[in-house]
Amino acid sequence: MTPLVLVHGFIGGSAQWEEQIDALSVDREVIALDLPGFGRNAHLPVIDTIGGFADWAMAALDERGVRRFCLLGHSMGGMIVQEMARRAPGRIVQLILYATGALGILPGRFETIAESKARARAEGAGVTARRIAATWFRESEQAPRYEGCAAIAEHASLGAVLAGLDAMEAWSGEAALSQLDMPTLIIWGDGDRTYPWAQTELLWRTLPGANLAVIPGCAHAVHLEKPHLFNAVLRDHLTNAP
Repeated sequence: MTPLVLVHGFIGGSAQWEEQIDALSVDREVIALDLPGFGRNAHLPVIDTIGGFADWAMAALDERGVRRFCLLGHSMGGMIVQEMARRAPGRIVQLILYATGALGILPGRFETIAESKARARAEGAGVTARRIAATWFRESEQAPRYEGCAAIAEHASLGAVLAGLDAMEAWSGEAALSQLDMPTLIIWGDGDRTYPWAQTELLWRTLPGANLAVIPGCAHAVHLEKPHLFNAVLRDHLTNAP
């Protein structure tokens, strides 16, 4: 069956997808990337544009010999996969845009990108990683999977944190949404503090034929807060993928 490629978001990493890999690899190959500067690739030179991340990801898949695939992007990863789909639409069998949007300036975010940059410079990468990771969970630091998520986030250096924020701030995919006509699922947690409903609605109403799944009682990390429900929704969407 067509492989499923998972692209994590800002200060994320492939290790955050363990429950999805375990559940979904029964049906198909699951490939979880670590973007340069993050996770297991924290040692690689950082990238400061969404397009640059997209090009890197496509090259990484080319190296593996993966030509056609289902593609999921979370948060900043959702911006990256929009760029991947725009660059190579014929290679994307199914697209999943999860807790993301088309406006990189992140209107309505829990704090502006400028505030995040200033606090990162003042407080350091580790403190910033843990603080931002807490906003991904409805229960913040008290969430059962918060510590594991924060540990992955702490791999990112200050340079990677600032480069990722620059990449998001400078990007917009709104004008290209109508080009993304492959089968698409949008997943959003109704308590998301990073991407409010307006971002999700823009994707849902603009992408041709997009389907929407709203997961109740979750924030920005649905796949960690309610993994069984997230996996079920994802598996249902992928049912029609060859």
